[in-house]
Amino acid sequence: MKVLIVEDETVAYENLVEILSEIDASIEILGNTESVVQTVEWLQAHPAPDLILMDIHLSDGSAFTVFQNITLETPIIFTTAYDEYAIEAFKVNSVDYLLKPIKADELERALVKFSKWTRTEVVQYLSQMSRLKPQEHYKDKLLIPAKDKLLPVSLKDVSCFYTTDKNTCVYLKDGICYSYAKTLEQIYMMLDPAEFIRANKQFIISRDSVKNITIWFDSRLLITLDIETPERIYISKNKASEFKAWIVNDI
Repeated sequence: MKVLIVEDETVAYENLVEILSEIDASIEILGNTESVVQTVEWLQAHPAPDLILMDIHLSDGSAFTVFQNITLETPIIFTTAYDEYAIEAFKVNSVDYLLKPIKADELERALVKFSKWTRTEVVQYLSQMSRLKPQEHYKDKLLIPAKDKLLPVSLKDVSCFYTTDKNTCVYLKDGICYSYAKTLEQIYMMLDPAEFIRANKQFIISRDSVKNITIWFDSRLLITLDIETPERIYISKNKASEFKAWIVNDI
């Protein structure tokens, strides 16, 4: 069996590789893509794998965007750290839907289920892929605790989210900073990926707040926002092309 893993977290990817090797040493990992852009490019450039293990929430947005850019020819086992989607609907219309951290016995059951599918069932499954996309609902405001108050803040006024030492802050366009008791992963799930991007492990940034992009000596991008940030914001060489597509709304 030839498998493509679509996963933007290194630890999660390595966990899947280890579990797959324990289940069946003959399973061949064809590659690992970390974003919508990379996944579309990979699928366009390579023969279709037998199966895809796909995280729903990727670095540049929802994995369902992949289906809008390419006709999929491969069944999928979805993985995610969040259970806010209609799990039963996914289990009916997909090979399976697994919550992180992925357990070996659950993945093995999903692989056994897939191995029993006939070609007719695979074709029927692929024809139903368009039904799997859930209705997206993104927040337009945050409620930020400030002493004994809750401040409603429009996301249009947010320049970036920043985390360090497990503390997260919201930076507004007027330079004010507030502590916010959520991780960047939790925050990113609430945001419209057309307007916000996970730049790196420390930052989520607003598209409208990007004022300057400098090409760094090692092909990274140095991003300057409309406010002073606690540290420089770099986009890695691997994410540079998708960031440039995102900034001009070309994803």
